[in-house]
Amino acid sequence: MSTSTMTDPPGLPSHTADQHDLIRVQGARENNLKDISVDIPKRRLTVFTGVSGSGKSSLVFATIAAESQRMINETYSAFVQGFMPTLARPDVDRLEGLTTAIIVDQERMGANPRSTVGTATDANAMLRILFSRCGSPYVGPPTAFSFNVPTRKASGVMSTDKGGRVQKSVVKDAVYLGGMCPRCEGMGSVSDFDLTALFDETRSLGEGALTIPGYSMDGWYGRIFSGAGFDIDKPLARFTKKELDDLLYKEPTKVKVEGINLTFEGIIPKIQKSMLSKDVEAMQPHIRAFVERAITFQPCPECHGTRLSPEARSSTIRGKNIAELCIMQIDELAAWVRALEEPSVAPLVKGLQHLLDSFAEIGLGYLSLDRPAGTLSGGEAQRTKMIRHLGSSLTDITYVFDEPTIGLHPHDIQRMNGLLIQLRDKGNTVLVVEHKPETIAIADHVIDLGPGAGAQGGSVCFEGSVDGLRASDTITGRHLDDRAAVKASVRRPTGILEVHDAATHNLQDVDVDVPLGVLCVVTGVAGSGKSSLIHGSIAGREGVVVIDQGAIKGSRRSNPATYTGLLEPIRKAFAKANGVKPALFSSNSEGACPTCNGAGIIFTELGVMATVESTCEDCEGRRFQASVLEYTLGGRNIAEVLAMSMTEAEHFFSEGDARTPAAHKILDRLVDVGLGYLTLGQPLTTLSGGERQRVKLATQMAEKGDVYVLDEPTTGLHLADVENLLGLLDRLVDSGKSVLVIEHHQAVMAHADWLIDLGPGAGNDGGRVVFEGTPADLVASKTTLTGEHLAAYVGS
Repeated sequence: MSTSTMTDPPGLPSHTADQHDLIRVQGARENNLKDISVDIPKRRLTVFTGVSGSGKSSLVFATIAAESQRMINETYSAFVQGFMPTLARPDVDRLEGLTTAIIVDQERMGANPRSTVGTATDANAMLRILFSRCGSPYVGPPTAFSFNVPTRKASGVMSTDKGGRVQKSVVKDAVYLGGMCPRCEGMGSVSDFDLTALFDETRSLGEGALTIPGYSMDGWYGRIFSGAGFDIDKPLARFTKKELDDLLYKEPTKVKVEGINLTFEGIIPKIQKSMLSKDVEAMQPHIRAFVERAITFQPCPECHGTRLSPEARSSTIRGKNIAELCIMQIDELAAWVRALEEPSVAPLVKGLQHLLDSFAEIGLGYLSLDRPAGTLSGGEAQRTKMIRHLGSSLTDITYVFDEPTIGLHPHDIQRMNGLLIQLRDKGNTVLVVEHKPETIAIADHVIDLGPGAGAQGGSVCFEGSVDGLRASDTITGRHLDDRAAVKASVRRPTGILEVHDAATHNLQDVDVDVPLGVLCVVTGVAGSGKSSLIHGSIAGREGVVVIDQGAIKGSRRSNPATYTGLLEPIRKAFAKANGVKPALFSSNSEGACPTCNGAGIIFTELGVMATVESTCEDCEGRRFQASVLEYTLGGRNIAEVLAMSMTEAEHFFSEGDARTPAAHKILDRLVDVGLGYLTLGQPLTTLSGGERQRVKLATQMAEKGDVYVLDEPTTGLHLADVENLLGLLDRLVDSGKSVLVIEHHQAVMAHADWLIDLGPGAGNDGGRVVFEGTPADLVASKTTLTGEHLAAYVGS
């Protein structure tokens, strides 16, 4: 008979159910995991550590969280499952003790220009209800305050079929109120087209007058223009005013081309739908270059950038309209709501107040509700997703976090740690993938994976307490107490990059000289204006190469070899060695396995049931025809080469029959940036934010840039790899480049030649340069938050 525990309510004996206090993983083999088994304590904070690529995400996200979500989805009807994302069962023998998993990851919040911080959370919806109930004068229902809903009017006859009889009623004027500004259609800005960038009027359509990406006259466009009645052999300069107006602005019109019904639409509305409906940051490079060249954006003159109709802006509460509230900094808006006394909507006001206070509590009080969601950093997006869980009454949930300290100043990490502990103390299981020692230190349980990355990783090196990890001989244990020292001597600048009157976002007319020829680090708390200064005043100048953590465009067929251009010299080397065409060595071209079309996987659609993924039996997942795999280079076929790690491939292409200098040069750069563990054929969609940035860095190192701008390059880097990164930055500077880094990691700050610290706070409390000088001077003065934390880090 079991005995009562201290946690049992009075008089309630312990129960068999109380024994389920572990999440048991047995035989996990997802990605590089080597048949591992671990026991994770429930209702505790467990941190997963290990070098980049050691298998942390494979265990936490691809195994535990994925199976939890898959099993929850299976509780819904087959019909409902048909509308849900398809989740394959992870490669694991057994999982026990799973609870509902909520994933809070670093994925950006989408690049839809209509999405703002307010719409992505519930704040805008609550404000719209508040104004529809309490706004004066009364304008209409909540939709009347939504910039995504247009006002629609209808009139005519409405018919209703009742029991075989049609009942008709006349509708004079039905108005469906929306808050969208009719001029800018709720975008806040209007576009003005430079027509000279759209076409060359000296040419005819047939001669390629249109200079818009994708508008080739060889395909259907040429036929559609002919079918719409345009003379494709007449130069555009000789078009009549009506013809040119139709070409540019005509409404969608049905045309018949070679017996096929097609639609012709004017060029400008077509561009607005296909290109301007996307966020600029999400566009492919050549499309983005065209948009930036051909189109200028300016605040809408009618709504002044608020996106709202005059009616929506006319309704006020305590002298403020909804647009003015959305522009306010969130912590100021929270104070305004707190002073609101409206008994009729008290529950709504209380809910809104809690939501806004959560923003401040999580360190995002400097944002405003009208901030486009696509402009949030990965760390800001992750913390915004956390907000809805902070006040939740749910317990016994598994919360899964992916490096929650990303984008956080050392000053803010303590606050984040408090939030993680708060979630745990409510009776939840908190699983955190993390590299920062400050967060590892608060763990109840640590699981360290490794010992290396990729094929050298995937094993459990340590399980236990933080003190046990520190005493262990693992890579993480040895580097947990690493501290970089301030450099004894710093480089002298070779010139300066002047910034005058910078006023992007919260910058307060900043004047600063950025030194060239040195390693310059820009620091400051989250929201202090670092990115605004760099991206608003330095990026875009000639010779400046910006390398951020944004998503790399590409499908699951894309991999580091295709993205970096590495596959081109490899294919040519194979073709030359075997006397055949290079296209045979592309899984997207002639060499593709005909059964799976070069995907390596067969997808079987089962209607409303889950789609089944199975390895192609003909090529066994290698993606190439069997005849192609008979061709070798240096004793290896193309599939074996794509399965190599970067380090292995660098050695392979450096000597012997496989020697390929062009490929070796690119591989050398990929290994140099710390990606030696990735395989050449690994899908880009599986890379982390830090890995994406380093792939971009390896690619951009071949460009003829003079100034390299890196946005938090330590993201996703293990403590042991930060030293390698510092060596890489030093090599870049020593080769004659100027390196400018936005960074929160104290090791990078200490290693800098020059620091520019922004602050003193975030949002309206930031936007000023509070320190310029060497790290040693900042440590000695300790005049800023960064100075205090850097001094503590280096032990001064």
